[in-house]
This record gives sequence, structure tokens and C-alpha cells, in this order.
Amino acid sequence: MLRYYPSHTQVKGHHAGDYYLVVCTLYCLTCVLVSSANSLVNFEIIWAVFGWFSLAIMLRGESLLVRLQVLVAIMFATAGEFYASVYMGGYIYHHGGVPAYVPAGHGMVYLSAIALGRSALLQNNARAITVIVVIIGSIWSLWGLSASDHQTDITGALLFCIFLLCLLYGRNPMVYLGAFFVTSYLEIIGTSTGVWYWVVIDPASGLPQGNPPSGVAAYYCMVDAVAIAIASKLLKLIKNVKFMFDAV
Repeated sequence: MLRYYPSHTQVKGHHAGDYYLVVCTLYCLTCVLVSSANSLVNFEIIWAVFGWFSLAIMLRGESLLVRLQVLVAIMFATAGEFYASVYMGGYIYHHGGVPAYVPAGHGMVYLSAIALGRSALLQNNARAITVIVVIIGSIWSLWGLSASDHQTDITGALLFCIFLLCLLYGRNPMVYLGAFFVTSYLEIIGTSTGVWYWVVIDPASGLPQGNPPSGVAAYYCMVDAVAIAIASKLLKLIKNVKFMFDAV
């Protein structure tokens, strides 16, 4: 348990670029969601172009491995969007379908989770922040189960339990911590503005779910696992191909 956490003796210096990525992501997503909710005109394509442009700038200083991880995360998460939203109907966007800005948004969210996870703020205070996340997530889950004036959230409580297991035993807990903050913010803004809403009964499990589910960050643990597994293989393939061409 916690064997993948930073060492107690490690002290990392702050890097402004990590915080820039997070702030930029939160600012862009807030602008997109608030404007999308309050406008009678659908600006999906405009926001999509802006999103891809912003993501390209944000990736400029990243390693090839991180860029590949973000690419894989975009493809996997976007496919998940079509399955969970369009096909299963677990949550519904107010304009229907999956908005054009969603793929770039997934890239920005995942990159910001990586940036926050590697930041000195989380690296130097990993265990204390984990305690804070556990407390916040537990209170959120218990509130969801009370269901006095909101949707009952059994699904969210189960997802949060999965998230805790990933956090305690997973290979990339710092990214999971980063994902908790970023995705929680995203879901609260998205649902409170009405850009999307989670249906009362999760069609996959048949259990009640909140709007949003409290443990929604667990989905990004899965995205990260897939991104790391596939990106590392792609990086190895690229290096092998480069070596072959260099040898010719």
C-alpha cells in the first residue's frame, strides 16, 4: 500500500508550467461550459477548434511519451463517451450526441491531471492531500446516499470505492489525485450549468446514480491505465522504427 507514492524525504521544487497547464484547462473548460449553457447558438465547432489549438500549445513542452499518452487517452475517452452517453444513455448532453469540443477537452483534462500529479504541491504533500481527498470523497458519497433532496447516488459510492483502491494500490496515484480535483470541478460545472446531466438510474448497473456521481474520477483511473499501457508500446515501436531507418 502506498508503495507508488513519493518518498517522505523527497522535496521537489515548484515548476510554474505544471500549474499553468491546470489553470489553463480549468479556465478554458469553464468558458466553454458556461457559454455553451447560456447561448442560444451552438458554438461547438468554434470551441472544438479553439480546444485543439490550446491543447497543441499545452503539449509543446511535453515529452513524446506524455504526448502519446494524451493521444491514447483522447481516443479511449471519446469512444467511452459515445458508448456511455449516446449508446447507453447514462448521461445526456443538452444538445444531444457528443459535442465536438469533447475530444480536445478530454486531452486537456488528462494532461492537467498529469501536470497536477507531478507538481511540487502534490509531490511534497502526497499523503496529506490523499487524506483530504478521502475525506472529501467520503462526505460526497455519504451525501449522495442520503438522497433527501437530490438523486440517490449508489453508483457514485461504488465508483469512489474503486477510486480508493486505485489510489492506494495503483501504479500512478499522483495522477489519480490530480484527476479527482480536475474531474470533480468539471462535473460540478457541467451539471450545474445544465450542459449535461446524469440519468437517475445507471443503465449499465441498474443502480441509482447522482448528478454527477461522487466517484466519477474512477473513470480517469481506467483512462490512465489504458493510456500508459498503449503509449509505452507505441513509444517502443517508434524507437524501433527510428533505429531501423537510422541503420539503413
